[in-house]
Amino acid sequence: MPRFAANLSMLFPELDFLDRFQAAAQAGFKGVEYLFPYAYDKQVLADRLKDNGLVQVLHNLPAGDWDSGERGIACHPGRDDEFRAGVDRAIEYATALGCPQVNCLAGKLPDGVDAAQAHRTFVENLRHAAPRLADAGIRLLIEPINTYDIPAFFLNRSDQAAAILDEVGSPNLLIQYDIYHAQRMEGELAATISRHLDRIGHIQLADNPGRNEPGTGEIHYPWLLRHIDRAGYQGWIGCEYKPAGDTREGLGWIQAMGA
Repeated sequence: MPRFAANLSMLFPELDFLDRFQAAAQAGFKGVEYLFPYAYDKQVLADRLKDNGLVQVLHNLPAGDWDSGERGIACHPGRDDEFRAGVDRAIEYATALGCPQVNCLAGKLPDGVDAAQAHRTFVENLRHAAPRLADAGIRLLIEPINTYDIPAFFLNRSDQAAAILDEVGSPNLLIQYDIYHAQRMEGELAATISRHLDRIGHIQLADNPGRNEPGTGEIHYPWLLRHIDRAGYQGWIGCEYKPAGDTREGLGWIQAMGA
């Protein structure tokens, strides 16, 4: 059966971030993920994981000036040094937290940059990051994100991600498949997951519309979760959704779907 990880950037929003670790454990989660660890001391985060019996499943590489609207810099020409410094910083945190994989957000296509130039920049940055992370025992992921929520996001479809994996040519580069983003951009969830399963390192979920809990929208999650299980997916599934109400009360979807 699927192993669900609480996304602490989304769940338990009423709590201080550091208090969400205990809340996740009390709710029955064994793993956690979140956007970024870098605002916190590594040891403080490691202690929260240990004290609550949690596994750190995933976090992102540094992604530029998030508060100003940047959503990654990997496709931004001229930011190579900043990107490479971010890879080193991610390794430090992931190593301290026992985190086996990190996600690289491609970023939005910068003004005045054509898609071909952004593509070349993205591929070259991934060619640097993938072996660097492999040496540290950490997998690198890339995530297609829908362009309704983040207009101009450069990487937005599964086949595009798979083609970039081919071009980069590293066994340490995999796809982070977010069901919500995929539903908005392309649909065909079951067929796409089956086609790319051997290249999917991590899955995330939310329903559509609204990006709330499974069971609140159009995606037939009971069937889809069984399909993912039957297909042989062995990784974690990150619960990256916006609770429609109280996080704890909303977690009944897990039992309701037989997951």
